[in-house]
Amino acid sequence: MNFKQPENSDLISTVLPHFNLNGDILKIEKWGVGLINSTWKISTGQKSFILQKVNSAVFKDPTVIAHNIALISDFLKTHHPDYLFAAPQKTLSNKEIITIPPFGVFRLFTFIPNSITYTVVDSPQIAFEAAAQFGKFTKSLLGIELIHLKETIPDFHNLHLRYNQYVHAIKYANEKRKVAAGEWISRLETHKTIATDFLQIQRNPAFKKRVTHHDTKISNVLFDKNGMGLCVIDLDTVMPGYFISDVGDMMRTYLCPVSEEEKDFSKILVREAYYKAIVQGYCSEMGNELTEEEKQHFYYAGKFSIYMQALRFLTDFLNNDIYYGASYPNHNLIRAANQITLLERFSELAHSF
Repeated sequence: MNFKQPENSDLISTVLPHFNLNGDILKIEKWGVGLINSTWKISTGQKSFILQKVNSAVFKDPTVIAHNIALISDFLKTHHPDYLFAAPQKTLSNKEIITIPPFGVFRLFTFIPNSITYTVVDSPQIAFEAAAQFGKFTKSLLGIELIHLKETIPDFHNLHLRYNQYVHAIKYANEKRKVAAGEWISRLETHKTIATDFLQIQRNPAFKKRVTHHDTKISNVLFDKNGMGLCVIDLDTVMPGYFISDVGDMMRTYLCPVSEEEKDFSKILVREAYYKAIVQGYCSEMGNELTEEEKQHFYYAGKFSIYMQALRFLTDFLNNDIYYGASYPNHNLIRAANQITLLERFSELAHSF
């Protein structure tokens, strides 16, 4: 079903009446920098809330998200009642998530007072705090029955699948795009052992499946005013996974001072102090839980995540931009080239890690 984007007036008249806000609406403002869901901050006379519209094109069955979050919430209440967990508020019909035609699927969270988020990682301390929070999240959920946790995006971080999709895209791409991508296809080819290494990880019992966030960008951590981590948020992609997914995504998005959108590749570099901060922060919570073989794969985690994102951008370019879309000609080719350059910079520092 195709949903339309609501205006503020639609939120007031049609969406928000399904929730108990305990006060008159004083202000509605767009919130956050996420690319998938639409988010608003709703302020009333008594408190503030975060309203999210779930992207049902990406999350085909939003009830799976609600199921996972309810399962996690119940586990934390029982085993770690002091853990700060941003659970959705129930609707007036006692649901965590609700479909409201013609606008889509919504859920509401209480805004955590005095919390802030960052859009860039500008110090090793922030990287450490974020990594510690993602480690704490996984550690707090050790013991949960993974069989009951559902995949919200099947094969989301299955590198073997992503590589096969990439090979298929090369085979069937139109000649013009294949020629345009030729240099970057060749440069990416030199790193294909990263994909075969992932197959070995999948077969290795030393690598354990745990509750994993899968989207560890810095904006998914709440901090206090002093830069100390409070908790992780945006749990749509939480499902069973390997630690390399969370650590790798932090390395991909924290190590470089510029984003995957940067066109000036001379600005792409790897900040070693940030790498060490991620490892130390994650291990401050998960150090006693990781196997020795897992601990030897922190560097691989970075390669895994950067390589996978490069594959995905280049695959989309070869497939005529059907997944990510493009804001200008060759947008996904530029994104892919950016990530391939980051992978090369990261590989140059292998001796340091």
